[in-house]
Amino acid sequence: MFRFENPDYFYFLLFIPFATLLFILARMSLQRNLKRWSDTQLLERLLPDYSPWRPIVRFIVWNLAFVMLIIAVANPQIGSKLVKVKQKGIDMVVCLDVSNSMLAQDIKPNRLENAKLAITKLVDQLKGDRIGIVVFAGKAYMQLPITSDYAAARMFISKISTELIPTQGTAIAEAIRMAHETFTTDTRSKAIIIITDGEDHEGNVMEEAEKASADGIRIYTLGVGSPEGAPIPIFGPDGSITGYRKDKDGNTIMTRLDEITLQKIASTGNGLYIRSANTNQALRKIFEEINQLEKTEFDTRLFSEYDSRFYYFLWMGLALLIAELFISLRKSKLWRKLNLFGK
Repeated sequence: MFRFENPDYFYFLLFIPFATLLFILARMSLQRNLKRWSDTQLLERLLPDYSPWRPIVRFIVWNLAFVMLIIAVANPQIGSKLVKVKQKGIDMVVCLDVSNSMLAQDIKPNRLENAKLAITKLVDQLKGDRIGIVVFAGKAYMQLPITSDYAAARMFISKISTELIPTQGTAIAEAIRMAHETFTTDTRSKAIIIITDGEDHEGNVMEEAEKASADGIRIYTLGVGSPEGAPIPIFGPDGSITGYRKDKDGNTIMTRLDEITLQKIASTGNGLYIRSANTNQALRKIFEEINQLEKTEFDTRLFSEYDSRFYYFLWMGLALLIAELFISLRKSKLWRKLNLFGK
């Protein structure tokens, strides 16, 4: 298991493109001034030892040293000891709609991004619970099997987009079935959280909800969007909105929240339905309900010890800084003796 103990320090790497831009502008300004006030051949004779490339080399070395030091401060670590520990918690699977209708912007920035942010914040609250992720549109796919690896969960959440499933639709029934099959057959408390606008759902949803409920699985539904509806944007290559999806008659398609279906699913699954313009608050309320379920003790394997590897990068950074000090702006003696044209 590899991780960085202090990943926030990587934000300092944003200094490099800024410094590079200033360096390039300074070099361009110097070249303009030299051409304005002196002849190039005359300048070479007046300053025969000056090397125009040495400052560039020094700047590159300095940047490499800066990167190495930032990595050292972030402290890369390798898990060295895997141990079995006992934890108490609940198993839950989040089923997230990734159909095109989730791009509607009646919730900012859009329904899908708002839901992803809420799920990430949910993961941050978990302590001992395990989470899995199913994405669905016209079909359902397992994005993340049930795990207590919250770092992996955050990574998989960040990769979710409407491009994961090209087949359009809202296969809630298939998502419930897949989530149901993911759970193990022990006595641990289990919950399914469905985040969708519920529109144009396919399959026998209530039948799958009844099967899951019969196995003691609670089903919670979170409706995103508004009953009034919103258009589905079309994005250009630069990410800007170029228009809105239309039907065959040329009318703008409005995607509306189907609250009735989601209420029925939650009722069948002995859970709770919530609609809110703030997905984060709604999901937090659902988690509070889930958190009241009986927590079961289970075994899991976790890395308990990590060995730091920062010193490798620290020494490389210091070595590069020392090397940068010895890179002179003058040409080397060998270069001065090299005269291809006999002048």
